[in-house]
Amino acid sequence: MIIQLNKDSLFTTFSVDSFDCLEGSINNMPPSIVEYHLCDLFSNNDDSYLNKKDIQNSLKFGDYSIYLDYSENIYLENQIHEDNTTQSLW
Repeated sequence: MIIQLNKDSLFTTFSVDSFDCLEGSINNMPPSIVEYHLCDLFSNNDDSYLNKKDIQNSLKFGDYSIYLDYSENIYLENQIHEDNTTQSLW
């Protein structure tokens, strides 16, 4: 699932001014705190569409990927599979 993020919320959450500074800030934080913030940002938005050929830059942190497109929009993808059911053997 992919959502479009508000840049100001993302930058404020990680105390940065630009997408380029984001990786350094996240790498200096404990992974559990990063995942908590990304999960919180993810839960506050609705599904969006991202054409992956328009990706200018991307960052990956655990089950999350952050994308910057050429229009300067920022997207967050959660790569955790929502379907946790056991599959049938039949």
